[in-house]
Amino acid sequence: MSQTVIPPVPPVAKKVPTTREHHGDVFVDNYEWLRDKESSEVVEHLKAENAYQEAVTAHQEPLREAIFQEIKGRTQETDLSVPNRKDDWWYYTRSVEGKEYGIHCRVRAANSGDPVADWTPPAVEPGVELQGEEVLLDGNAEAEGKPFFSVGGSAVTVDGDLYAYAVDNSGEERFTLRIKDLRTGELLPDVIENIFYGVAFSPDGTRIFYTVVDDSWRPYQVKSHVLGTPVSEDGVIYQEDDVSMWLGFELSSDRRYLVLSIGCSEFSETRLLRFDDYDAGLSTVISRDERILYEAEPFLLDGVETILLTHNKDAINSMVSIADPAEFAKPLAEQQWRTVVEHSDAVRVNGAGVTSTHLVVAVRQDTIERVQVLPLAGLGTSAQGAAVEPAFDEELYTAGVAGSDYEAPVIRIGYTSFFTPSRVYDFVLPTAALPNGELLLRKESPVLGGYTASDYVATREWATAADGTRVPLSVLRHASVSQDSSAAGLVYGYGSYEVSMDPGFGVARLSLLDRGIVMVIAHIRGGGELGRRWYDDGKKLNKKNTFTDFIAATDWLSQSGWVAPERIAAMGGSAGGLLMGAVANLAPEKYAAIVAAVPFVDALNTILDPELPLSALEWEEWGNPITDPEVYEYMKSYTPYENIRAVSYPRIAAVTSFNDTRVFYVEPAKWVQVLRSETTGTAPIVMKIEMDGGHGGASGRYVQWRERAWDYAFVADSLGAVDLLPGAGLK
Repeated sequence: MSQTVIPPVPPVAKKVPTTREHHGDVFVDNYEWLRDKESSEVVEHLKAENAYQEAVTAHQEPLREAIFQEIKGRTQETDLSVPNRKDDWWYYTRSVEGKEYGIHCRVRAANSGDPVADWTPPAVEPGVELQGEEVLLDGNAEAEGKPFFSVGGSAVTVDGDLYAYAVDNSGEERFTLRIKDLRTGELLPDVIENIFYGVAFSPDGTRIFYTVVDDSWRPYQVKSHVLGTPVSEDGVIYQEDDVSMWLGFELSSDRRYLVLSIGCSEFSETRLLRFDDYDAGLSTVISRDERILYEAEPFLLDGVETILLTHNKDAINSMVSIADPAEFAKPLAEQQWRTVVEHSDAVRVNGAGVTSTHLVVAVRQDTIERVQVLPLAGLGTSAQGAAVEPAFDEELYTAGVAGSDYEAPVIRIGYTSFFTPSRVYDFVLPTAALPNGELLLRKESPVLGGYTASDYVATREWATAADGTRVPLSVLRHASVSQDSSAAGLVYGYGSYEVSMDPGFGVARLSLLDRGIVMVIAHIRGGGELGRRWYDDGKKLNKKNTFTDFIAATDWLSQSGWVAPERIAAMGGSAGGLLMGAVANLAPEKYAAIVAAVPFVDALNTILDPELPLSALEWEEWGNPITDPEVYEYMKSYTPYENIRAVSYPRIAAVTSFNDTRVFYVEPAKWVQVLRSETTGTAPIVMKIEMDGGHGGASGRYVQWRERAWDYAFVADSLGAVDLLPGAGLK
């Protein structure tokens, strides 16, 4: 006798109409009540969503387990970072098989007088303790019994005696700061609650600086704690009251100044505090009223106090200048700045810093991030030396400064590409004897399981958008996939905040490619891949270009000869989740499945509420719909939640976290309710919610691997690409 299998039934939330009225437009929202995370009814509903998701996707469990084992089988679980020198110590992190979190360690450095030898990191072997190794912080011991664990910053005093570290045990990105005396291993009584990312000691080690967020999670105060005094007496060095401005700080490279950075994505302000004249207070470099987006760093050029500026004054892609500090007392039009790196329409300048001998510049050209160095001697004069760029041999790669120390003869560079695992280089700064510098490979992250880069192919292709704009694509595939229009495809995108989807190695991604899925990373407008204009053309009243560019990338893939058009999925997270919701509404027929992670799908409602976390900071990205009827109308025309229509939607998975402070769980919870009620199709629409995680999901590495395996199994199963290609997979 055959048994009838009863398909799982999705949870149906009750309707409680809430009316929103702006600029004469009325919107009735039936599910806003789901925002109350203290409500037991809401929590029960979310648990029911998880139960439904588990029932619908239960058949994917073997595939999830296979992908998890592939990730695990390719990862060297007992490993360590390349030691990084700070003052008289080498600092590094170990990971140990079976343990979720890193162990932070150090050993003493030598000072032999041979600079390059003294800056050559000790050879550290996985699982082998170095002689004299000190454990600063064992994340596994710290995390024991806690639902979540994340370190939000650490700092060591110049003499190496005190270690400060900030820990989050909820996923809410609020940290508790503790200070350890490394001579005794004892914790100091100084404990500071509810701080944000970033901590630093003053050079004399008597104070520690930290940032505090306001009720809407915006960093707005930099405070100073004098060791041994009550935390209640900590002084506010600076408070930023403009809700649209973000606040952060760091020490200048030579540690003579505290540098405060205040800004949004359109203009900024830098304020400086001299440690040798602490009571003189803060001085402003260029007022925000000038509407210039810039970074400033004080340094000594031939012993003369100088300010280094990376700025967009008459330079949309930014440039680098230097100036005498006295210039900033004059009106802007009268100030004399000396050009160091001139403006180029083809090169985006992302930042600049100094060592005691060189200027280090991060630039982006042809979508690729690169590093350039110039000698300080003659800087800003006709005698300025030529820029030197370390040379790499791949077409698509990412190279960035991973650390530099003011006195060091080397800078640390991180390098990766789609199929080159992350490498750490030290680049010996050019000298008369070594005019091009020298790249020294310190480590390539091992990939186990018989990984061979030549099994895979990455190419640069171009899609053409509806307005004729050429959109760069990175196309990744297994070398054995045939161009016979039979494979499955996945299109991934983000396209916001001038963030670039740079080439980088991902172990988990190999599990998709090994199943014959051709992956397209779409470098759509709103990102930063082609300079500042590329970003401007995908924000505010140009935002829809982001969505139509993504659809153009999908059309390129469906016509490329690689894939069957009916076997394409889409994936994106956060603002890329808004992208997923938008393309689901615009072109649902082009996708077999969509995975939207922590998706910003109720964007208009969120940004209309100035009390919600980070809302005011979003106005320069999307526009301000509260005050501007045109922005309101434009956002209303694309925000995913409000544009769901009666069409056949593909399979959709919304993946979220209960404690996310950036994109609230309520957005996907509301979205899936309306999708299910409106779709004319039968494809399942599920929501997976991590009840202990934050914006980045859960915190341990094995848990994160399982989350990635869940996402990828959903995609592969939806596309009918569950089997490994012949000869592919773990060896």
